Amino acid sequence: MDEDKSPETPYVYLYNTGHVHDDKPRRVVSSCRLGIYTFPFDVQNCSLTFGSYLHYATDIKMFPGATPEDILQQSREVLETNGEWELADIGLAFRTLALEEGKYSEVTFFLILRRRPLPYVVNLLIPSCFLITVDLFSFLLPPESVDRSSFKMTLILGYTVFLLIMNDLLPVTGDSTPLINVFFSVSLALMVASLLETVFITNVQFKSSQHTAVPHWLSIFVLRYLAFVVCIPPMKKSNRVTVSFNQFTGDSDMNNDISSISVRDVQSVFSVTPQEKPHPASPELALNELRKLSRDLTAIRIQIDKHFQGSKYTQEWEMIGKVIDRLLFGLYIIFISASFITIVCIWIWNNSYTV
Repeated sequence: MDEDKSPETPYVYLYNTGHVHDDKPRRVVSSCRLGIYTFPFDVQNCSLTFGSYLHYATDIKMFPGATPEDILQQSREVLETNGEWELADIGLAFRTLALEEGKYSEVTFFLILRRRPLPYVVNLLIPSCFLITVDLFSFLLPPESVDRSSFKMTLILGYTVFLLIMNDLLPVTGDSTPLINVFFSVSLALMVASLLETVFITNVQFKSSQHTAVPHWLSIFVLRYLAFVVCIPPMKKSNRVTVSFNQFTGDSDMNNDISSISVRDVQSVFSVTPQEKPHPASPELALNELRKLSRDLTAIRIQIDKHFQGSKYTQEWEMIGKVIDRLLFGLYIIFISASFITIVCIWIWNNSYTV
């Protein structure tokens, strides 16, 4: 007990029945061990014990002066708090404590205090759930876009600032770690995992620009089995028919084949018929033009073959990235749902157990 600061009341009431009533008020500062594991849905059970340690139970016997219901009703009428706590119930117990010196009588009041969780739900839980929902819908952005990773990094930064601002609302007393801290840690870990998933998918999509062939085992495992699991239809084969010509072994072979075109062949092409007018160009000039045109067509054909081959590899890598992104998105939803349901069940179970 601290220094007595209660007002003086020098009156004692004596009754003809032998009862003596002394209603001198006392100001007592008491402490209570808080269990904050289920914060902000916690219920605290604090006890106040009254008894005499100078007189034995044969001299002074402690017993309650009213029923617990009456005490609860009177306490609620005079109770003043800062709005965070509410008096849920009052329990009562009186017993005789046996010690080595003798037996002492005491009365214990159990104060059941319940925290009002609405301010913490509005200021902490709902904004955190909103940020997790935004991070979840960010998977709808195309994975090859740079904006997706930038968006997720900005979201993680905003969530970190949110935790720093709301850190004063979290309890710092108690022997156990509040479950809401685990909730925030899991939410931040999910956001970081989402960013790492985006980095991985972007790396897979970047391989398509290198025009490297997809390994056969990876193509079979992802495009056949995983695509079926995530309900993505297989990639349709192109109906394009590519006509390939015999490739030249080198520039000398190409020059030899081109040189095989004789002037006589050119003259036969530009020979004059009765229905056609003579061509003003000479056969030698036309031969040189045909040789240049043949070389240009050969270079164009080689570039087109490379383009079609690269497009095939690009489509396969993009399809693999799409399948993996859909798979990780499903696993992300499952893990979020399982984590949140587990935390909510622990909250409810501990709250009902405490009550």
